[in-house]
Amino acid sequence: MDIEQLQKLLNNSSNIKWSKHCLERMQERDISIADVKSCLQTGEIIEDYPDDFPHPSCLVYGHTKENDILHVVVGSDNNSLFFITAYFPNTDKFEKDLKTRKGQ
Repeated sequence: MDIEQLQKLLNNSSNIKWSKHCLERMQERDISIADVKSCLQTGEIIEDYPDDFPHPSCLVYGHTKENDILHVVVGSDNNSLFFITAYFPNTDKFEKDLKTRKGQ
């Protein structure tokens, strides 16, 4: 996946699809839609999932408007963005850089 292509799709709200799971987790974790969009706008792809179904997806490391580190999993069919989940990473599963998954 290409972060620039994902960012272009983000510019047109009709291209954005939110999964129920994503919206529920965002509410539980006090993550706003603006936070998720900011993460994608400022982000970099740190893991690629080309075989995900129904669309390839990736894990994006970026920042909220308040400059907190955020991870967003987003898929794309090259025409639409599919937001899958969003969370604030921690060192339980990631190294100190919050980009590298532990054990890799």
